[in-house]
Amino acid sequence: MPTLSTIGRRGETDRAIRDYDEAIRHDPRLAVAYNNRGNAFSSKGQDARAIQDYDQAIRLDPGYVFAYNNRGNAYRSLGDSLRALRDLDQAILLAPDYALAYNNRGNLYVGLGELDRAIQDYDQAIRLAPSLALAYGNRGNAYSNKGELDRAIHDYDEAIRLNPRDVTSYDNRGLAHTRKGDLDRAILDFDQAIALRPGDSSAWNARCFARALAGYLDTALTDCDEALRLRPEDSNALDSRAFVYFKLGQVDRSIEDYDAALRAEPRKAHSLYGRGLAKRRKADLAGSEADIAAANAISPRIAEQYRGYSIPP
Repeated sequence: MPTLSTIGRRGETDRAIRDYDEAIRHDPRLAVAYNNRGNAFSSKGQDARAIQDYDQAIRLDPGYVFAYNNRGNAYRSLGDSLRALRDLDQAILLAPDYALAYNNRGNLYVGLGELDRAIQDYDQAIRLAPSLALAYGNRGNAYSNKGELDRAIHDYDEAIRLNPRDVTSYDNRGLAHTRKGDLDRAILDFDQAIALRPGDSSAWNARCFARALAGYLDTALTDCDEALRLRPEDSNALDSRAFVYFKLGQVDRSIEDYDAALRAEPRKAHSLYGRGLAKRRKADLAGSEADIAAANAISPRIAEQYRGYSIPP
């Protein structure tokens, strides 16, 4: 089963870090060099190290808006929501017209489950910067999380209009179309995502699942195999391929993939429920009931979700 994608990009940074090291050696009070080196460390996933640089930038320049914004993002990545919110609030206090800080605070609110507050921040980011494609994509994610799929699709449309190479918005618009049952449109979006980024395993997985729902089982299986070639232990792709095998009537292979998905993610309700249905096909009624009960305990609407796949409980 596919999951919502997030927007982000990593680049080559080691040379940049060396350049900032040299700049700091020449002028240890250069706040911008610390901030930019922090950004480089953050892009490498070294957020704790990045925070050290943002701290120094702020010590040198207590009104450095960008450093507060960037440190807030780093704290969010580390799961320290309180400090992240404090920094993003400070960035907005110092620069009320700083659209990116509103966008980033919206991302924080999404992580906290406060979707309406997130949408308010994305609204403000878009008012301040109407061409900020990132904010449209992120607001689309918030609407998608609320189940407001038409509004989500509208935002993904706008993100793609502003940035036609926005792979994440193609992915997420495809997921929204999948949830609406508009499978041919979903597949077209995943086609575009894969064309732009062939190594995007999430797009291969999402197209696999959409094709499986549409009944294109042979091509679905090919997509899931490619997703797993790219990420061999991805529980989402294992779950999707298990679903394809189930629909193909290859129940033993379906159970094998559900087992593997659950080894990676033991509380994955979708896999527990699917394995329960597969076990029922094998007349393992006790095992089936146990899996389905466990799935319902984790996700009480899982049976309704499977009914949407035209698979009865």
